Amino acid sequence: MSNTIEVILLGILEGITEFLPISSTGHLLIAEHWLGKRPELFNIFIQSGAVLAVLFIYGNHVKSLFSDWRKKENFDYLSKITLSFGITAAFGVLASKTGFKLPEELAPIAWAVLIGAIAIFLVERYAKTHPGNELVTWRLAVFVGLAQVLAGIFPGTSRSAACILVAMLAGANRPIATEFSFLVGIPTMFAASAYSLLKIKGEIKSLDSSMLFDLGLGFTTSLIVAFLVVKWLLRYIQTHTFIPFAWYRIGLASLLFYYLLK
Repeated sequence: MSNTIEVILLGILEGITEFLPISSTGHLLIAEHWLGKRPELFNIFIQSGAVLAVLFIYGNHVKSLFSDWRKKENFDYLSKITLSFGITAAFGVLASKTGFKLPEELAPIAWAVLIGAIAIFLVERYAKTHPGNELVTWRLAVFVGLAQVLAGIFPGTSRSAACILVAMLAGANRPIATEFSFLVGIPTMFAASAYSLLKIKGEIKSLDSSMLFDLGLGFTTSLIVAFLVVKWLLRYIQTHTFIPFAWYRIGLASLLFYYLLK
């Protein structure tokens, strides 16, 4: 398989999985076991492409929040996003200080994928009798911040899944839980990318034309695919549950355990 095709496939994979509740990090780590490990800089660029897609989709909403931030409801919403982001950032700095590194073995990823599926089933069952509302509470903001920490520690958990599920448990309906999760993800993942870039700034200085091409192609592919996927997901959740994603996770976990036990 040519390098260009691999770059496109990884961009597509990131674009599909970043905001669906199926774990982008888990899928990329799995892909690396078959396609080989890519430089950290490449992963940062394709993730940034996916995040930028969400910023495009919510551009008017974000612009409204900041341009009219003095409005009580906007200031309140921004404050809750800041709280969620602050909780995640604080734990992220602590993890960095202690030298924490993400596990790259398939076994913990497989378990996280499976446990995430069970969590979706349980939360959707809860949502049947507790349909939720359009309120974003302070408790919800705290839960989402902690959920991002959990997803950061355990690859395969899925940041979007963890955030959406805890937001639903905190009382939000599915569309509001998804929107808040995605909006919190914008500063969270851009900050994480910026921090990672600072750690590997030496690699940036030594980029050649071939690597620049890979970064640009991966970034663009991820951005386009993520834009289309998130647009679809926002329509889908208006009338559907996340149960199909739970079944997908069970299938993926089964394949991973089969591979590990061979």
